[in-house]
Amino acid sequence: MKEYQVKGLTCAHCTQELQDEIQKLEHGSDAILSYNTGKLRVNPNVSMSDVSSVLKSEGAYIDAHAAHAAHEHHHHDHDEEGHAHSHDHSGNSNTKLLLILAAVLFGITILLDGKVPTSAAIIMYLISMAISGYPTFLKGIKNLFRFKFNIDTLMTIALIGAIGIGEWKEATLVALLFGLNELLEGLGMEKARKSMETLLQVAPKEATVISDGVETVVPIASLNIGDIVLVRSGEKIPSDGIVTEGKSSVNEAAITGESLPVEKSVNEPVFGGSINNEGVLRIKIEKAYQDSSLAKILHLVEEAQETKTPTELFINRFSKYYTPAIIVVSILVFLLPPLFFGGEWSKWLYQGLAVLIVGCPCSLILSSPIAIVSGITRNARNGILVKGGVFLEQLGKIDTLAFDKTGTLTKGEPHVEVVKSYDEKTFLEVAYAVEKSSSHPLAKAVMKFLQEKEIVAGDPDDIETVSGRGIQAKVNGQLYYLGNEKSMEHVQIPDEIRQDINTLKEAGLTLVLIANQTDILGMFGIADEIRDESRAVIQSLHEIGIKHTVMLTGDHQKTAEKVAKAVGVTEYFGNLLPEDKVAKVKELVSKGKVAMIGDGINDAPALASADLGIAMGKGTDSAIETADIVLMQDHLGKLPEAILIAKKVNRVIKFNITFSLALKLAALLLTIPGWLTLWIAILSDMGATIFVTLVSLTVLIQKKQ
Repeated sequence: MKEYQVKGLTCAHCTQELQDEIQKLEHGSDAILSYNTGKLRVNPNVSMSDVSSVLKSEGAYIDAHAAHAAHEHHHHDHDEEGHAHSHDHSGNSNTKLLLILAAVLFGITILLDGKVPTSAAIIMYLISMAISGYPTFLKGIKNLFRFKFNIDTLMTIALIGAIGIGEWKEATLVALLFGLNELLEGLGMEKARKSMETLLQVAPKEATVISDGVETVVPIASLNIGDIVLVRSGEKIPSDGIVTEGKSSVNEAAITGESLPVEKSVNEPVFGGSINNEGVLRIKIEKAYQDSSLAKILHLVEEAQETKTPTELFINRFSKYYTPAIIVVSILVFLLPPLFFGGEWSKWLYQGLAVLIVGCPCSLILSSPIAIVSGITRNARNGILVKGGVFLEQLGKIDTLAFDKTGTLTKGEPHVEVVKSYDEKTFLEVAYAVEKSSSHPLAKAVMKFLQEKEIVAGDPDDIETVSGRGIQAKVNGQLYYLGNEKSMEHVQIPDEIRQDINTLKEAGLTLVLIANQTDILGMFGIADEIRDESRAVIQSLHEIGIKHTVMLTGDHQKTAEKVAKAVGVTEYFGNLLPEDKVAKVKELVSKGKVAMIGDGINDAPALASADLGIAMGKGTDSAIETADIVLMQDHLGKLPEAILIAKKVNRVIKFNITFSLALKLAALLLTIPGWLTLWIAILSDMGATIFVTLVSLTVLIQKKQ
């Protein structure tokens, strides 16, 4: 599929119609034209001259600057974007100037009413009408001949009718207000798009590569894996990599949404797009830019805008029937009173024309897209990637959250929770000597504890790992054993120590025991450390309306119970294999709207089985690719806010639809006593359009923390 930037899309309804027309072209059946992003994706075999003709019929066109930029390297993008934006901006300025000119002319004509000949006033009204509404009339007249009834056709019929019955003043006011409505509608979407573009501009453009001591500035696209780049203070890190030299704090807000700087030193990973705050870093590039975290984020965010939610699809279907239905109603309003109730033809023609204007579905179609783009943008600013409007809508509806335990509610890193010592000095020194050379996760947890206690010991004389039996080592000529309970079979364990072992096991701890040839010297009770924020997050989720929080884990039931109590979930299940997690998620889905949150490769099937899959950003690529929503932070802290944003978007969309329909219904009811005027009709539509746009943009407002 080829991608083009389209300018001049005035409304969501017209965009939908243009997409339908392009899909009728040869090879065009899978074409997608998005009002939200202004992007057209088509099969490369489609004739672009035919596409341009279709777009031209609605006053839209392919932006040559953006099309050219798509074929250039990244370092040209910035300039080309600048041209495109200035072009678009000047288009808006011209429209504003013409509307102001038309409004001034209209005002002068009203002031001169009765002081100049009627023919002169009519000419002035016509000029004002033409200046403010000529694109609408041209499109409307073309559509009339094609029997295609959209907003432009309805407006054109209404204006021709108003002129036909001599309502010059009202016809001009309708043209002016409609022109203003179109402009404001475009500006509303532009505001949401601009907010998104600001987000997308965090991408770095260039990198300073060091090769044989020589510094070369290269475009980001030409970076290779293994290149060493130099990043000075204030510069953006060009792509994901590892620090090879230097120490600094880095702002990762573009990736994780976290504003606090993160300290980085040698051998630590860094993300492309994050900013080096101070000092100079040398970084070895580990991913080409297009595979980096930032590039994936930007790609996902752009794609997210182009998916349509069930609500949007419903509104599009509804408007296809709504507009023709309104035409039928307007004909009945015009014909029935004069034919059967002795009404005046001119009065009821006027009422019928006003009903036509009420038939404009703009505000209804605009109820959803601006709110959705705003919601996706707001979440992306917080480091939460929602892969489409449909998932944002779902997030606002979930009532059950299923969590994986390890790495999600816990840190996924073992730590020493309890120490039982029966010969403290020997026990701790032997533990240090035996564990310091081991890379086992439990050994690392023990070493971290010993280092905090400032225990130091020499190397063992001899060390041997016995499969399934732990470690045997000689320290200062004495033989010691380190391992689990099974590796202590050579020792007669006294009752009080046996009781300690059972107590720690019941508490869900993993045991590391140390003994000599006759006695147990002590033991470490090790657990996966619970994340600091887990309890507060679960509590917040319950407060914002999540009824059911469930923890799923492969760990044994005792460990599951311990973590579940500590974090406050409503239900927990232990001893689950990956396929058991899937079965459990499916069972939950049968009872409610379920989101599953995980970070490991074994979570991917469960994420895919839930109504909504949410992955932790520093988890595996597999979980991130399977998930519908990605939390780019390595914690759950931003999850409640993401759900609140989704709930707000859903509320805004519901409100917008209700408000639009209520205003239209109120305007239609005014026809019963014959009170509906052309300007009330256009104001009802315009008021609704402006209002739903402003309400949708409130989603972008972020309270300062």
